[in-house]
Amino acid sequence: MGGSKENRHTPGLEHWSIVVKDGKALKKEWRTETPIPCGGPHRSGDCLPGACVVVNDQLFVIGGQEGDFMAKPGSPIFKCSRRLEVVYADVYMLDDENKWKVLPPMPKPNSHIKCAWVIVNNSIIITGGTTEKHPVNKRMILVGEVFQFHLDSLV
Repeated sequence: MGGSKENRHTPGLEHWSIVVKDGKALKKEWRTETPIPCGGPHRSGDCLPGACVVVNDQLFVIGGQEGDFMAKPGSPIFKCSRRLEVVYADVYMLDDENKWKVLPPMPKPNSHIKCAWVIVNNSIIITGGTTEKHPVNKRMILVGEVFQFHLDSLV
């Protein structure tokens, strides 16, 4: 779901699904779903380097960013240039009416967490990731905190 367009900078909002049972697709074609509320590279399933998590038959989109490195056209060594990157703390859940519900945000913006989550005791636990760049040297700042999202209370 989601991601970025071919230039790695323009957000993609697309979201598709296919019916699966016992590990096998029951349909031959993917179905277009409600577009995600924000786009960008690297979510699990891809959509801003945040997380896309399915738990208890609910789909959550957590954190992430818009913007990424862009390839320099014609570079023989595939050099990239940095673009403006905006990191988000946003949390969304696809509700029973197929509409995106805004949930309380994470305590701080967090990106590159597509493989940094696990379900424990009816909570989504997120470890690590990256946040806004350092204001002076512009280097990526790693997140040292562990975040817990309670599925019972949706906070």
